[in-house]
Amino acid sequence: MSLAAAQPATQPVSVRPVLEGRGLTKYFAVKRGRGMFSGHARLFAVEQVSLALAAGTVTSLVGESGSGKTTVARMLAKIINPDAGDVLLDGEPVPAGRPRSYARQVQMVFQDPFASLNPVHRVRYDLVRPLRIHHLAGEDIDAVIADLLRRVALEPPAQFATKFPHELSGGQRQRVAIARALSVRPRVLLADEPVSMLDVSIRLGILNLLADLRDREHLAILYVTHDIASARYLADTIVVMYAGQVVEAAPSARLTDDPAHPYTQLLLAAAPDPDRAEPPSLAGRGAPPSLIAPPSGCRFHPRCPHAMAVCSAKAPPSVTVAAGHTANCWLHVDPAQRRVDAEAEPAPAPTDGMFQRPAAASPDRHHPEED
Repeated sequence: MSLAAAQPATQPVSVRPVLEGRGLTKYFAVKRGRGMFSGHARLFAVEQVSLALAAGTVTSLVGESGSGKTTVARMLAKIINPDAGDVLLDGEPVPAGRPRSYARQVQMVFQDPFASLNPVHRVRYDLVRPLRIHHLAGEDIDAVIADLLRRVALEPPAQFATKFPHELSGGQRQRVAIARALSVRPRVLLADEPVSMLDVSIRLGILNLLADLRDREHLAILYVTHDIASARYLADTIVVMYAGQVVEAAPSARLTDDPAHPYTQLLLAAAPDPDRAEPPSLAGRGAPPSLIAPPSGCRFHPRCPHAMAVCSAKAPPSVTVAAGHTANCWLHVDPAQRRVDAEAEPAPAPTDGMFQRPAAASPDRHHPEED
């Protein structure tokens, strides 16, 4: 998808956050060694990530594989609990666990539509089940199912309701997954890479469906993706993540037209653009760091073409470079302040040694997320 061909998203209807994540942090235990010498190391999956989702807007979480995008989405959905930070619904903290009342308001659409649908049941079963769990079935359940399928452009509804998942295309399966999420009348939709496993020719249809749900049903939508071009096409706001941390956030048009962080600049240079006259210039090199032993200071500094002494000594602050546009980068800090921080004693790098997990640790942390 071309950045030049992308259309700006509609203006936000509301700026009041429906769902917020404040300082979300998540560690996972990773087994190290074998036998009597085995132990666990701490994987720094997500650290101090904050974002807000407002009704009638799409916020896109962008980053390469392993940056922590899916972990953030699962924490917002309360599928996993954060080790630190808070999830707030309408400004009120949500208790630990996943209360049914919360699950009804905040729904998640997963990356693989075939794996998220029961292969031995027809589409009707997948749509009826959440209605019954949340006591929303009503008397005419067939009419409700038909309406859900029409809302995601699967017509005639009677024909699709009787199909098995293997009889549908990838795009149709993803539409069924979206219809299932909409069945409980949520206020927030968390879409985790909803088009990454679909054919390129049908991705635009799913993106337009999400845009229609934002505008017509006033949903707050989180769109998780590694494709910054599709984020520009759909989202009102883009939040860029690298190695478990937020590095830049801004309105989508501004971020793609004038990126302030070197990592965002590299993402945009790597995005396909048929209007680009010359091959992209990719100054950065290397691979994402290990999240068991991440680099000290700015986590991007080993790959950054603009790295300075202070970058490896201390993590950069969040700097406001324009209205609504922030970047965590020393390039936007006053040079005198950079020199002061560079002369300060560097903070010790996180260790990858064995550790004892606290007694209150949640039981879901033995299975690390990779994205």
